[in-house]
Amino acid sequence: MTTADTASGAATLAIVLAAGEGTRMRSSLPKVMHRVAGRPMVGHVLDAVAAAGIDRVAVVVGPGMEALVRWVAPHPTPVQAERRGTAHAVLAARAEIAAGAGDLLVVFGDTPLVSPATIGRLLAERRRGAAVAVLGFRPADPSPYGRFVLGADGGLERIVEAKDATPEERAIGLCNAGLMAIEGARALDLLDRVGCDNAKGEFYLTDLVAVARGLGLACRFAEAPEAELMGVNTRLDLAQAEAAMQDRLRRRAMAEGATLVAPETVFLAADTRLGRDVVVYPHVVFGPGVTVGEGAEIRSFSHLEQATVGAGALVGPFARLRPGAELGEGAHVGNFVEIKAATLGAGAKANHLAYIGDASVGAGANIGAGTITCNYDGFGKYRTEIGAGAFIGSNTALVAPVSVGAGAIVGAGSVVTDPVPDDSIAIARARQSTRPGIAPAYRALRRARREGKA
Repeated sequence: MTTADTASGAATLAIVLAAGEGTRMRSSLPKVMHRVAGRPMVGHVLDAVAAAGIDRVAVVVGPGMEALVRWVAPHPTPVQAERRGTAHAVLAARAEIAAGAGDLLVVFGDTPLVSPATIGRLLAERRRGAAVAVLGFRPADPSPYGRFVLGADGGLERIVEAKDATPEERAIGLCNAGLMAIEGARALDLLDRVGCDNAKGEFYLTDLVAVARGLGLACRFAEAPEAELMGVNTRLDLAQAEAAMQDRLRRRAMAEGATLVAPETVFLAADTRLGRDVVVYPHVVFGPGVTVGEGAEIRSFSHLEQATVGAGALVGPFARLRPGAELGEGAHVGNFVEIKAATLGAGAKANHLAYIGDASVGAGANIGAGTITCNYDGFGKYRTEIGAGAFIGSNTALVAPVSVGAGAIVGAGSVVTDPVPDDSIAIARARQSTRPGIAPAYRALRRARREGKA
């Protein structure tokens, strides 16, 4: 049984509201698909819901949001065909609610910072005998938010919108964050009682408190830090959410044993994993899907994405690890080296000015400056295999598909098109021609041509 199960054994159903078009974002992308720390905002919300122990989830989407539907699969995605308020959006998932749940949790896809602990506290308050529990917070500036009006017993009596609040009610600091937990057995009945007698003719989820109180049912609230409840409606909001998420991720990385020399300059993805005693120098960017082993160093101005770095490896400065890059223990990737869909074995080195793509480099091999694997011919990608202990001289072009055996040596400036056996030496360049003493005559000829005399 998950932590979100009720005493009766009926699991919680989470409904994620994600149908908003996000017109203020000025984007063709659904609002909740905009990324924070390399992951769509709705992904952070789904992660929090899952970490709270909830595995039944429905994501309410708008018409034409196929990209969102694909991203949240296999969760069901009921469609809110008309946008008529938050209660109306929840009822788009009527079929999922009717299937039964101990609790109905309503969360928003554009609040990427909400934590599993906060979700747990909200559900716990609902289970203290309330039909409805609402999440509240105490913002530094409460003026735009609805206020919680509490009863003598400390329960939630009603939510009054800012524009309708009396001076006494506007003085209340406890505000509505919107997230809500509803007793599953009563959820449809309560939602169906919400009316639309308001200026916009919309069905508001906040009215659920008044509906429940009107039936003599108890309502409660839980509190959360303001920082977790940041909603994203504009590009500025998105940047602020990114900054808050980065601060959270940096703190977590350092708490788990990594050193960030200048934390404010390091950007992490939501799934970045840094081992103990990893050192990250200033101005490093981690895209999604990066794991760094214990004791590795990531030096300044490096960019890593969908890559694995082994224990004790050195990366950078100015290195780029693209998807599929795998560095073995103690491997070195230096300045202006790009690795893509390639593995470097333990202790292998590519210290400067190289491109290694679609390749396998054996343990202890050395890749000289200016070396490239010519892996693409305009039609297909081909692999290069470099054996353990091989030495590739500077400015070598390895024309794939090709192999260099273990212990082999390739001379600088070579263009390698045929296999090089183990322990062989390959030199593939034009023979040098030297003509002593004619440089002055050559320069004179060139000057004459420039001046039109020859």
